Amino acid sequence: MALVTSTEMFKKAYEGGYAIGAFNVNNMEIIQGITEAAIEERAPLILQVSSGARKYAKHVYLMKLIEAALLDAQDSGVDLPICVHLDHGDTFELCKSCIDGGFTSVMIDGSHFSFEENIKLTKQVVEYAHDHGVVVEGELGRLAGIEDAVNVSAKDASYTDPDQVQEFVAKTGVDSLAIAIGTSHGAYKFKPGQKPQLRFDILEEVSRRLPGFPIVLHGASSVIPEFVKMINDNGGKMPDAIGIPEDMLREAARSAVCKINIDSDLRLAMTGSIRQYFNEHPDHFDPRQYLKPARENIKRLVKHKLVNVLGCNGKA
Repeated sequence: MALVTSTEMFKKAYEGGYAIGAFNVNNMEIIQGITEAAIEERAPLILQVSSGARKYAKHVYLMKLIEAALLDAQDSGVDLPICVHLDHGDTFELCKSCIDGGFTSVMIDGSHFSFEENIKLTKQVVEYAHDHGVVVEGELGRLAGIEDAVNVSAKDASYTDPDQVQEFVAKTGVDSLAIAIGTSHGAYKFKPGQKPQLRFDILEEVSRRLPGFPIVLHGASSVIPEFVKMINDNGGKMPDAIGIPEDMLREAARSAVCKINIDSDLRLAMTGSIRQYFNEHPDHFDPRQYLKPARENIKRLVKHKLVNVLGCNGKA
């Protein structure tokens, strides 16, 4: 099966009350762990690539690895729909490069500009993308936190204004919209003692104003305590790492949220596995030895997300 856009995925997710997992990829083991989980759970999949991942692994390597994942699914007898998405594209040139290079979806993040400039840039990307059969995600509101090139302080973060969403979608022609309702990038989403909370009132109002329109949540890792503990127990220092409660994400997936982004949880699973392996086997030096359990834990994590958080298992 060839790569697909997210259009049909989102339509089914909206109507079915579930969300598609958008998992960030950087190397072979991460791609394998994610796609093997999706194959076994028969779940549609978005593999997303940040500009940092593209610089690290190179565009051609990532695309060939994803092509291999499609062939692996085919060999397994599963017609697995996979969308390749640019996460947090910040320029027209970057989005154009990804579109020309075979991506089926791009995000243009103009949220750091004024409302008018955000519309102008997003519309430019949409026009080029649609001419090439590619879909576009835009963003209104700013998430706090740090992830790759995204670095927004708490004082500069802002919730999405529902009064702006209809005008933004109408003037840009975007296919989906990322909104800010209290999620944030990275592993430190809340302060110790602070009760995690999402602004479901904003999500509900945005959904009312954009009926049937797919909404996206960024910064939605749950920072699973098991993997934080695994890191800390094996020489790491990640005190007070707190994420988004999974029951809140499941509630969001039942509404208009059709895409939920997960990156930090993958990093934690991989790093925790490798730290533990090094600690338990100080004499080993073959990368295959420590990358294998890391890949297995990523697969286990993704299967959990597909079934218990996103609810998209069995939908491929």
